[in-house]
Amino acid sequence: MATTSLKLPDELKRRAVAAAEKSGVSPHAFMVHAIEQAAASAERRASFVDQALSARVQMLKTRKGYDPDEVHAYLKARISGKKTAKPKLRAWQS
Repeated sequence: MATTSLKLPDELKRRAVAAAEKSGVSPHAFMVHAIEQAAASAERRASFVDQALSARVQMLKTRKGYDPDEVHAYLKARISGKKTAKPKLRAWQS
């Protein structure tokens, strides 16, 4: 396991120690967990952006996509727990 020295502003260190104590873990474990969460979040965001860019390339290539109003209505219905048909892929450029 690698060792890393991390310089924190005094206020941030105090907050991290207090949060660790409330969580019942050591300050070290708290900081390792926080860094793990931040790294996972950054990886998820990068994956999301990659997927979006890939979808854009595909849309430009096929000239097909989804109507945003239909997508929003679909998502709204799903969030409300309603069963609804998925939006249809449509030509968006001639």
